[in-house]
Amino acid sequence: MYPETAFNKAIEVKTVSDVQQTGYDLPSGYEWCSVDLSNDEQAEELYQLLTNHYVEDSEGKFRFDYSIDFIRWALMPPNHFPDWVVGVRGNGKLNGFISAIPVTMVVNGNTVKMAEVNFLCVHKKIRDKKLAPLLIRELTRRVNMKNIW
Repeated sequence: MYPETAFNKAIEVKTVSDVQQTGYDLPSGYEWCSVDLSNDEQAEELYQLLTNHYVEDSEGKFRFDYSIDFIRWALMPPNHFPDWVVGVRGNGKLNGFISAIPVTMVVNGNTVKMAEVNFLCVHKKIRDKKLAPLLIRELTRRVNMKNIW
């Protein structure tokens, strides 16, 4: 269907054994967590973080307000991975978040397992800590640990 060209090959080939086995280092006082959406308290904590610190317009007047039921629906599909619901805690509070769900796509006639990433969010007061790139790297590491590239 499609010829084997540079556009139809993996850019880089790795295996799970090539993946760092432990989480990336965070700034002092912060730690990784997996947010348990089946736990009402943790689901509420994520809801509050997203409601107050996720996408908004430049004037701060318009903001997404996803319900807990919607968040659970979006992040807990069949065969989801709970460790792909990634948080950063500091002082016991959820300060950063990113998530992914597994998806199967057809690319150039080939069925490929992938991750659909969503809800990258960092609390406004700590955006100077540069947590967003770390959240992306950590989620990528966790996805790669499932042999998904």
